[in-house]
Amino acid sequence: MKKTLFLLPMLALSALSVQAKVRLSHLISDNMVLQQQTETRLWGWAKAGTTVRVTASWQNQPTTAKAGRDGKWLVKVKTPKASYDPLWIKFDDGDGEVTVRNVLSGEVWVCAGQSNMEMPVKGFWGCPVKNYNQAVIEASNHRAVRSVKIPSIMRMEPQEDAQCEWRECGPQTVSDFSATGYFFARTLHQALNIPIGIIEANKGGTRVESWLTKENLQKYTQEPIDSAGIVAFKPDQDYHRALLWGNGTFNPILNYTVKGIIFYQGCSNVGDPGNQYSERLKLLVEQWRGQFGLGEIPFYFVEIAPYHYDDVNGTQGALLREQQQRAARMIPNSSLICTNDLVYPYETTQIHPAQKQQVGERLAYTALNRDYGFEQVLYKSSSYKDMMVKGDTIFIHLQDNYHADAPYEMIEGFEVAGDDRVFHPAKAQHFWQPGGGYWDEAIIVSSPDVKQPVAVRYCFKNFQMGNVKNAANLPLFPFRTDNW
Repeated sequence: MKKTLFLLPMLALSALSVQAKVRLSHLISDNMVLQQQTETRLWGWAKAGTTVRVTASWQNQPTTAKAGRDGKWLVKVKTPKASYDPLWIKFDDGDGEVTVRNVLSGEVWVCAGQSNMEMPVKGFWGCPVKNYNQAVIEASNHRAVRSVKIPSIMRMEPQEDAQCEWRECGPQTVSDFSATGYFFARTLHQALNIPIGIIEANKGGTRVESWLTKENLQKYTQEPIDSAGIVAFKPDQDYHRALLWGNGTFNPILNYTVKGIIFYQGCSNVGDPGNQYSERLKLLVEQWRGQFGLGEIPFYFVEIAPYHYDDVNGTQGALLREQQQRAARMIPNSSLICTNDLVYPYETTQIHPAQKQQVGERLAYTALNRDYGFEQVLYKSSSYKDMMVKGDTIFIHLQDNYHADAPYEMIEGFEVAGDDRVFHPAKAQHFWQPGGGYWDEAIIVSSPDVKQPVAVRYCFKNFQMGNVKNAANLPLFPFRTDNW
């Protein structure tokens, strides 16, 4: 019965495709944002064999496409440079035309992941978003920010359309936008002064496997790919199920022409063995890039925030963050933002931290520097580079600190261990001496309980907040120098 229910929308779609009047994908609708200065794809359904004529307000000549035997058609139309001038597009199959209005040309990004990406500006029940009221008040200044939310649905077969519509940003609508996505888009809008569109294709609780195709799951995982097996594997947690969410929630957007993807996911994969998460995230990015067919589009993603995971001092969350850092090194044209400082001490058991504005802004800083020519915008967090042991002290070098480590005193978050592999809280301070040698400037770490240290860790726990930041006021990535 479950399989039958999954097939019903496909049957309905097939029935609609034989109708004579041209029908558009719901993504091709009023208020949409088109990726500027590209060959954007527009698509829909019409009677088999029908010629569909597409006329854009910015072009002198129409573009045509013929509907295939299944009724599908697709055209590519060159888009103009970004501006606030409203555009329109007419679609005519000879049996009546459909016009899409209030279209803008700008930059389009996909907002993917699980609940911390899905979390709206108004927050979830019991999970507020900091500065919510101010976001609503200022929303009228960002009406050229547009959003479309793809309904979160499960399907056994890849879906080609979804019931959705583009929304203009304003005081009455912004509360339902993805908080991370909106603050990302708002920052880009402020910096670039052009329209920004975000496509929200996400679902709370999903694993990385939830978005993989049947072919990738079968080839690279042991996940069941038949409906009975999928349900049996995750009987009480449908949001953890593989395949279904990608088919139902992500596949409908794959024809849309986009600039890149921002991604916030990982909590549901905490506890995965070995390097499984980083390998599968790399696989997912390769899959999405191949499906979009737009080349090596940017992929910027978010480190999971500190959270207790049933044991504040455990390391399952830290190991997943380590996997995210590994994935960032493995995936071309990608970048990871650090969130070690974006929780409050009282949010130990809050899986949805309130500080979403900074998350979105840090993603935007990354895009502005890497994709939009803002070379003076600093976007990298510091990370561990190397260490040297001298007596009872470990000297630490960091990279991407922009020539500054702060605070200068009272550094928190470090631990050291000796051969017994027992970690003790450590004192950390800046070290500097004249001479200009490689080790003449460092962070030195020591503990009176460890006379011969061999390893150091920084915030390598489920929930531990350090205070080391670089010249961009961005936090140091948690790390460990051991492999225990």
